[in-house]
Amino acid sequence: FEFFPVQNLSICMFLFVSDPRVKGWLLLENYTPTFIFSVLYLLIVWLGPKYMRNKQPFSCRGILVVYNLGLTLLSLYMFYELLTGVLEGGYNFFCQDTHSGGEADMKIIRVLWWYYFSKLIEFMDTFFFILRKNNHQITVLHVYHHATMLNIWWFVMNWVPCGHSYFGATLNSFIHVLMYSYYGLSAVPAMRPYLWWKKYITQGQLIQFVLTIFQTSCGVVWPCAFPQGWLYFQISYMISLIILFTNFYIQTYNKKASSRRKEYQNGSTATANGYTNSFSSLENNVKQRKQRKD
Repeated sequence: FEFFPVQNLSICMFLFVSDPRVKGWLLLENYTPTFIFSVLYLLIVWLGPKYMRNKQPFSCRGILVVYNLGLTLLSLYMFYELLTGVLEGGYNFFCQDTHSGGEADMKIIRVLWWYYFSKLIEFMDTFFFILRKNNHQITVLHVYHHATMLNIWWFVMNWVPCGHSYFGATLNSFIHVLMYSYYGLSAVPAMRPYLWWKKYITQGQLIQFVLTIFQTSCGVVWPCAFPQGWLYFQISYMISLIILFTNFYIQTYNKKASSRRKEYQNGSTATANGYTNSFSSLENNVKQRKQRKD
């Protein structure tokens, strides 16, 4: 025991004893269901496109509107409840432990369970891509983010279900209000020309990761009873997301912008948001008709 300080014993106890406040909660009692859901998700990601290869894509328009509206409302609910819970508990921005917020801690825990469960619901994002044969959207970033979040939040809910864990979930819930409202509206063809904020959603996600790293680092610099290991893990995970999302942003927006400039300089037909310029199409149709008459 001379070489094994008391604080190390408490760390070991922490790793093996989950928070009693979530004992018996749906999906939290045992890691097996979360692991099985994750494996099934990865299997569908692998086999789904193969199954759909020779099939016609599904529209899914009606269910997409309902699905995205539902996730928009759920995200709005979580954002509001987390924000009010933090204010009620007088949470410290720099470092907040998991047992000093009183009844507000339980409010945060209940909302964060919904946040964990929403990561399971969000697997449907990928399944809709598969059914609609939008396989180009099933990127490494997309699969990595969806597959890891459910698992990470299972561990968060079992060991640090409140306190300093609130910040990233609060920001992410706000971003998801913007994101799923965009996807819901984009499922209606008449709305697509009016949707301009997709690019800014990705920018918001990157800002969210940077702010989460800053807030998490505060808990390292000015520590409280919140476990330091979780803080270091969160910083590492946020860095991985920044790298992947930055690469996505460059590939999606910067390269598209440069290719559009080249097309414009070469006199090519302009294309915006996936729609070919209607006047160019009309002109081509008229020319084809004239050629057929001659």
